[in-house]
Amino acid sequence: MLAVRNLTKIYPGVVALDNVSLDFAAGEVHALMGENGAGKSTLIKAVAGAIPFDKGSIEFDGESYDKMTPALSKKLGLAVIYQDINLVPALSVAENIYMRRKFGKLFALSELCKMAKSFFEEYGFDLDPAAPVMSLPSASQQLVEICKAMQNNARILILDEPTAALASDEVDRLFGIIAKLKARNVTIVYISHRLDEVFAITERVSILRDGKYAATLDTSKTSREELISLMVGRKLAGSFPKRTAEIGETVLEAKNLTGNSVMDISFLLKRGEILGMSGLVGSGRSETAELLAGSKKLGSGEIRVGGKKVNIHSPSDAIALGIGLIPEERKTAGCIMFNSVKFNITLSAIKKYCSFGIISGKRQRAIAEEYKRKLQIKAPSINSSVINLSGGNQQKVVVAKTLAADLDIIIFDEPTKGIDIGAKREIYELMRDMTKQGKSIIMISSDMEEILGMSDRIIVLYEGEISGELKKSEFSQENVLKLASGVVEGIA
Repeated sequence: MLAVRNLTKIYPGVVALDNVSLDFAAGEVHALMGENGAGKSTLIKAVAGAIPFDKGSIEFDGESYDKMTPALSKKLGLAVIYQDINLVPALSVAENIYMRRKFGKLFALSELCKMAKSFFEEYGFDLDPAAPVMSLPSASQQLVEICKAMQNNARILILDEPTAALASDEVDRLFGIIAKLKARNVTIVYISHRLDEVFAITERVSILRDGKYAATLDTSKTSREELISLMVGRKLAGSFPKRTAEIGETVLEAKNLTGNSVMDISFLLKRGEILGMSGLVGSGRSETAELLAGSKKLGSGEIRVGGKKVNIHSPSDAIALGIGLIPEERKTAGCIMFNSVKFNITLSAIKKYCSFGIISGKRQRAIAEEYKRKLQIKAPSINSSVINLSGGNQQKVVVAKTLAADLDIIIFDEPTKGIDIGAKREIYELMRDMTKQGKSIIMISSDMEEILGMSDRIIVLYEGEISGELKKSEFSQENVLKLASGVVEGIA
């Protein structure tokens, strides 16, 4: 159904795709994997006509093309759902789904809603067709993107990290939709860093490494270890690093925090501790982090740092108190995308590099180079624009920005979202090293393995309130899910 032959794409200083050849069969779910910067995004953008390629060809259903455009790829039946939502926020769900029909011919909103409702019933979606997209959580917006592609009768559907913003029940629903599409002979190209998903729904998996084709394997005949080795070019010793940091006194206390959609949130954070914060999408995890980091207003309650009550009205207040937030949405809240790696890394601590109000370029370059090396950020130089980096490397820049400020309390909101397996390990080791230095971490994560593997304690939120706390001896997927669903009894 789809093939690329000797595809090559060169950017200044970087060979993003190096003579890559791959094929995807009709009616199969085919995983495309690799570390950040391996060439996955470049490959799908070339296939979709979003970027020109320098050499090679693309085949659709046996027909070869040496150039591709977005209009041609759509005409040939290709649809791409990118990791970053591509909807019109002010329009309704139905208007976004039937965009081409809406502007190609006049349709009443009621008629579009009727069409969308029928479509939702067929696939089991629970969406309000008349709701403005801006009013929906990111998980529901992702489902709207999928509906938009499906109603255009796509023959080849490329999903780029489709479950990054989905709760577990929504992931199950997505897998059901994929099964229905597969039964209709639709080809699914599934890009994900989540190995459990790859083994659950795919027939074959192809690996890219450093812009080159590495291998294609039958999913049923390979293993996690083999895939990881092919992706990173080396063996990784275990998923989570051993932690030896001593947990000390209380460094932060939240008492009855209310506001920003959460109510009566109370917990302690200790020195050298990783406190996991779990819950379903919309449970109030990120909203709690925003209150602590000063990006949203606290209605009532109090925050104590080092035993003293503090007032946090802005992110700069939080940073002055040693609290930093690494936000989930790196593009809208974490980076200034068109600025350089150097600018972004040093942004939170710019006063450190100033003398009499003038920035010292030498000190700024030194710290940017240090964190580029420490986090292994794949960029041609520290002067490269962040927008030109892969998603995982953009995330590393956000992490570096917060670390460069040398804060004592770091809030990681989905620290490994969209990051490959090798880079995950690097982030985990970085977190371990930070706790050994006496720093404290609040880690918000939707990844069950991550929350259980990295946390010293876990607090679980449900509908804006804390439903329970788990000690290490109580850690289990079942206990976390019970609390995340509002069940507070029967925790073993």
